[in-house]
Amino acid sequence: MFVRVFLIVGVAILLWSAMAHSSTAHGAKQVVTVRPYETLWSIAQRHYGGDVRDGVWKIERANHLHGADVRVGQRLVLP
Repeated sequence: MFVRVFLIVGVAILLWSAMAHSSTAHGAKQVVTVRPYETLWSIAQRHYGGDVRDGVWKIERANHLHGADVRVGQRLVLP
């Protein structure tokens, strides 16, 4: 009896976890174009609250940057 209950609950959890997370759950990503005299720090400060270093890290990671160097006209995805 308990085996059936655990099996049903297990299958239900498995189905829920597979269907609950859609690939569009976070909505459209915002893209910014680097303007003259902008840095990752200033972009992160303008678009993220809290610790700016965390925002810089998110931008670097989302855009596969190997440092904080950006060029004017470069397009960056903001996660």
